[in-house]
Parts: sequence; C-alpha cells; structure tokens
Amino acid sequence: MPLARTADLVAEAQRAGTGIAAFNVITLEHAEAIVDGAALAGRPVILQISENAVKFHRGQLRPIVAAAAAVAAEAPIPASIHLDHVEDVRLLHASADTPVSSAMFDAAALEYDANVEATRSAADWAHARGMFLEAELGEVGGKDGAHAPGVRTDPAEATAFVRATGVDALAVAVGSSHAMATRVARLDFDLIARLCEAVPVPLVLHGSSGVADDDLRTAVSAGLVKINVGTLLNVRFTQRVRDYLSADDAVTDPRKYLAPARTAIADAVAELLEVIS
Repeated sequence: MPLARTADLVAEAQRAGTGIAAFNVITLEHAEAIVDGAALAGRPVILQISENAVKFHRGQLRPIVAAAAAVAAEAPIPASIHLDHVEDVRLLHASADTPVSSAMFDAAALEYDANVEATRSAADWAHARGMFLEAELGEVGGKDGAHAPGVRTDPAEATAFVRATGVDALAVAVGSSHAMATRVARLDFDLIARLCEAVPVPLVLHGSSGVADDDLRTAVSAGLVKINVGTLLNVRFTQRVRDYLSADDAVTDPRKYLAPARTAIADAVAELLEVIS
C-alpha cells in the first residue's frame, strides 16, 4: 500500500488511546523484519532512521531511506518513514524530496533559549514542506547525569517550549534511558500524567527498550503516544546471530544466520505492538 504519513499514524493512535511504535532501522533486514512484525500484529508502524544510522551508511541518507521506503510500500499495513535524533540541520534539509514524512530534531543538548531558536527554525522548515516535526525537552537517559534532579521534563517549561517552537510532538524525559539492554527502567508516572495534561501535542517516549511491558502499557494508558524502540531489536538480532555462529563455526553464507536474526526482530516487533495496542 502507499506509504503512510507519520502525522496521520500519530493522530490516529492518539484518537484511539493506543500507542504507535517507531522502530529503528539500521540494515535492510531491520526494515524487512519491522514490517513483518507489524503485519503479524496487524498494526501500523513507523520505520525510523537515526542520524547515527546514516553515519553508519557513510553519511548517505538517500540509499537507506529508499530501501526502507521500498520495504514499507510493500507492507500490508500502514507504515511511514521517520528521521530520528537529527542534530545536524544539514541532514534534516537533505530529507527534502525523499519519502521521509517526519523528523525528530534534537537540540536538547543546547541551553533552553538556543534549543527553542534552533527547534523553531527546524519546525518552520519542516512545516513549509508538509513534514511533521518532533523535538525533545529534558534529558532522556543514556547521557551523563540523566537521572539527576532537574533533567526530567518540566510540564510548565514543556508547554512554553511547544508554544514557542510550534513542534508537532515532544519527546520527554520521564525515566527511560537510551541503549538499555535490560528492561529495568522505572518511569515516573506522576510526571507523565502531568505532562500529558499540560502539553498540547502528542508525547514521545525514547529509550523504550529498557521499559518492561507492564510499564509500557501503563505509560500508553497515561497518554504517551509514540513509543521509540531500537536496542531491543538489536539485542534479539545479535543473540540469534551469536547462537547460530556458536552452533556452526563452518558457516560462511550470511543468509544462514541473517534469516533467523531477521525473524527474531519480527517476533520482538509483534510482541511489543501487542503490548501498546
């Protein structure tokens, strides 16, 4: 089916009171597996490509976007393409005239006023091209001091930030951490409730791989809409490759171990989509 637009998928999830998952694409196998898992669950999905993934692909955005979009266009469920954690405005601008319908512009490392200025400029650029723009306020875990006082998102500041920048969605720091290989993060549900009440745009949870299923369900019920997942897929993928190579040290055909690894990602995607539906 034709590619979906992230704005529509987020809006539909918010209206339904469910979550929409965004899964990180690193390789073609990731894209194929994400679509397979979403089809198994019968749920729409967002395929997202991070700035780091683009760097892995030698700084070339268009080939990995074209591959992910081609896979998504063959999906039996709605799927969109999103550009994630863009810090370099040149990369954001490079997404023009590609199948990317949304981006997360990350100026969270800047001081508040500089973050507002940079994000407002990015949002203006995106909106002029019909793109949906997500931003971040607070410090999502996985960075130094992420769980120290003062780094989680303040509801009043978040409301002012959205008003000043015009962003379409906001990633908030509520206790999750990027790159967690175990699911032991503890979310601040009181803060999530206050943010959902105060902020007029859909809220996004980054670092969701480290959050247990029950807490993800509670977070979505509390009002979080877009749920980002990356590390969980890589953990499942790598473990399946490692198991295969440990059992057969003579294999040389990468298809032998990439096929089961791709299936492992698809299973993880289907499982998580059932959790947040």
